[in-house]
Amino acid sequence: MPEHGHKTPHLQEHLLNIPVPDYAPELRQLVFDYTLQLADTSLILGHRLSEWCGHGPILEQDLAMANIALDLIGETRSLYQYAATLEGKGRTEDDLAYLRSAVEYKNPLLVEQPNGDFGDTVMRQFLFDGFHYFLLKALKHSSDQGLSAIAAKSFKEASYHIKWSSEWVIRLGDGTEESKHRMEKAVGNLWMYSGELFMMTDTEKQLLEAGILPDYTSIKQQWDEHVAKVFSEATLEVPQQVYMQQGGKMGKHSEHLGYILTELQYLQRTYPGLEW
Repeated sequence: MPEHGHKTPHLQEHLLNIPVPDYAPELRQLVFDYTLQLADTSLILGHRLSEWCGHGPILEQDLAMANIALDLIGETRSLYQYAATLEGKGRTEDDLAYLRSAVEYKNPLLVEQPNGDFGDTVMRQFLFDGFHYFLLKALKHSSDQGLSAIAAKSFKEASYHIKWSSEWVIRLGDGTEESKHRMEKAVGNLWMYSGELFMMTDTEKQLLEAGILPDYTSIKQQWDEHVAKVFSEATLEVPQQVYMQQGGKMGKHSEHLGYILTELQYLQRTYPGLEW
């Protein structure tokens, strides 16, 4: 199995050396909000993948999913650290992860969906990985030094993630009758959540105008091309004219997020300030 991101040191010391951006208060708030959105997304998906630990279909893929989860949590830590620096109110990465309510989380609905079977998890990961890979590729060139640094480090790991999920979509889609059926079911269950990834919020639109974020239209085009190529090899059909669910990026979540946070935040909320 390829070596990848979880062995790479986190960016904590590196980020602390990045000067606090000299932004006007309004722009600083926008970058803070967006950084939280990215962090929330990676945290929730990383937690979902961690639920597979010890339950994978084979040991190698059990470890692969655990490693991808660790990569995402590592990215999450860097993002929360940077968000805390932008906010400048003394909150830490732990405060931002463990002491916020569900409505304060801005992750898209896709990443909070249940694991389902292995096919569901692979498809959820594949739909996200394409977006994540092309977004980080563009964010590496952001004028914001913090986002650019985190994207540059995380892009190396995302390159492995998209390779892993793409190969499994092809293997299962073009596999047995049973595996193909399960992948078709997964597409039917999850495709409706993919559109929200590219729906820019007011925060994202303002950061686009400020030259900090890329245009999601170009990311969507790259994602469409990648999905079409992989689905073709997997003998899967790309759904057409599907109504897209949205709201997660605005704090309107499915019931699943509440259960995730109950488990994720239990220790910190039961024993406030507890450290290992």
